[in-house]
Amino acid sequence: MNLAAENFLIPNGTFFVCLLIFVIVFLVIRTMVVPPILKVLDERDARVAKTVEDNRAAAASYSDAETEYRAALKDARGDATGIRDKARADGNEQLSEAKKRATDEADAVLADSVAQLKSDGDEAAATARSEVDRLSAVLASRVLGTEVAPSAATASESTGTVK
Repeated sequence: MNLAAENFLIPNGTFFVCLLIFVIVFLVIRTMVVPPILKVLDERDARVAKTVEDNRAAAASYSDAETEYRAALKDARGDATGIRDKARADGNEQLSEAKKRATDEADAVLADSVAQLKSDGDEAAATARSEVDRLSAVLASRVLGTEVAPSAATASESTGTVK
């Protein structure tokens, strides 16, 4: 018996053949399989990094846009408040002008009515005076039992005596 065949610690030819096959397979995998996989992984890492960078840029852009939006909204609210206040002032001014015009028109109508009533009153007073002369003469004639002329009634009114 051979000493090498009996000692399992001493390698035989099968070990060397398996080692050679392993080294060949290792070199083939390392040169032909690993580089394309590493290339794909590097591209993926680059895309992830670009996506992260794009996300940061989008977040900054969003923040800037939101700041501009809030500033524009604040300006618009200020403008709207100014417009509303101006409209209220204009409305109040128009209302006071309308009140003044209505008061002036009412005063004019009142003055016309007063003048018309005064004219009607004067006319009615003149008519009543002429009628009073005639009626007083008729009344005096009835009371006295004699015919009294209207001119005598006028004379008696001015003197304060009845004939």
